[in-house]
Amino acid sequence: MLVTQQPVLKRFWYPVMPMDQLSSDRPQPFQLLGQALALWLDADGHPAAVADQCCHRSAQLSNGIIRNGCVRCPYHGWAYDRDGTCVDVPQFEPSQRIPASYQVPSYKCAERYGYGWVCLDPEPLLPIPYIAEAEDAAHRLIPQFYEPWQCSGLRLMENSFDNAHFSFVHAESFGNQQQPEPVTAELSPLEYGLQFRATIPVVNPPSQRKNLNLDDEMTLRHVVSTWYMPFSRTLKITYPNGLMHLIFTAATPVSDRTSQIVQFCIRNDTEADAKAADIIAFDRQVTGEDKAVLETTNWDTPLDVSAEQHMPSDQPGIIMRRKLTALLKAHGEVEQRLQLEGR
Repeated sequence: MLVTQQPVLKRFWYPVMPMDQLSSDRPQPFQLLGQALALWLDADGHPAAVADQCCHRSAQLSNGIIRNGCVRCPYHGWAYDRDGTCVDVPQFEPSQRIPASYQVPSYKCAERYGYGWVCLDPEPLLPIPYIAEAEDAAHRLIPQFYEPWQCSGLRLMENSFDNAHFSFVHAESFGNQQQPEPVTAELSPLEYGLQFRATIPVVNPPSQRKNLNLDDEMTLRHVVSTWYMPFSRTLKITYPNGLMHLIFTAATPVSDRTSQIVQFCIRNDTEADAKAADIIAFDRQVTGEDKAVLETTNWDTPLDVSAEQHMPSDQPGIIMRRKLTALLKAHGEVEQRLQLEGR
């Protein structure tokens, strides 16, 4: 599926940038579903997003500056507010009215979980995913990483619900090479997603034992994973000692072949129990193992389930593909893909 050619995907919220990378002095560039954006903090400290192209002579607004909460074009100094309305043309006389056509497209933008989120359509199909644990003051939120991967969001989502790859991809972290057969999972399709429940035996390596406060060589993960259409998920892991480690991952679609990966975790312990740096290091090892494989896969991931072969543990991914196919159909679209000879 070529994500930039499926208009309905513009009707979802995506995390695009950590709030601490946004500024009230300088705009930042980002590309979402092929659309170039300029992002900044307005006068109230809220994130704002407009198309990264001045309507005058098409200069990139992200190369400009912020003044009085508005983005100012670096070429001739035209300034735009968060709604994309031009509010200042320095070349005009003070009494001269700015035409209503002096406008750039603006997009819905909001802050949640320490990130700026953008929806390219004025009517999102769904709200930003709600993570109850993030609202609990007794929990801590740890930003983990923010980087581009050369793979499709669907590949990453399928991988996140794939019980069969642990023994191979994660042999150096938590995978049990003596038990390659995946455990049985309980699947519950949701209107715009999927929930997955399983109890998974995993290796507990020395580097992870202090993070979990568990000394056993093996442990159990009681897992509840939720897929939020189209390309984000939560992985809630509860360990035998009551420790909760919830990972949120989003594959924000930059282009057809590139995803910006946003990941943070939420835990019910403290820094004194386990250092955030050590927690990040282990989860980065795991995601690095995934990345090494996923970046070798075909980024034009097919929704047509007949285009690739499957085994029983692929059922979550098959459900995802069918739900995305149904989403396209419901909005009058068909899957767009590269022609085989053009790859």
